[in-house]
Amino acid sequence: MNNDAISTALTATRNGNTRRKAMIRILATKMAERIVQILVEEGFIENAVKHKDNGKEFSDVRLRYLGKKKDPYIAVIRRISKPGLRVYSDRRQIPKILGGMGIAISSTSRGLITDREARQKKIGGEILRHIW
Repeated sequence: MNNDAISTALTATRNGNTRRKAMIRILATKMAERIVQILVEEGFIENAVKHKDNGKEFSDVRLRYLGKKKDPYIAVIRRISKPGLRVYSDRRQIPKILGGMGIAISSTSRGLITDREARQKKIGGEILRHIW
């Protein structure tokens, strides 16, 4: 049994992109749901639908692709902070991913937010992911 829901969602997304799947299924935890919501808002995935199956809640995530060749919209998705090594950033050191073309998802005192929102609100936190 895997206790790290973030890495499970990350791996499912990466594997789905590699295999060019139309839809993937992620166990619906509060943190995984917020990460999926941020990805939908930023345009990296199309949408997500939540449902129950055998007493557990899942999110069916529809991945987004470019053109007829179905090139993945997400080129790289990388876990930064891990259970064994937490990575924190204050408000002045929030990373810019590819000059603003990618996003960093941070866990702050105000919930999970993107790097742009963190700079705007002038708050730091734990850097969870880089996506571009």
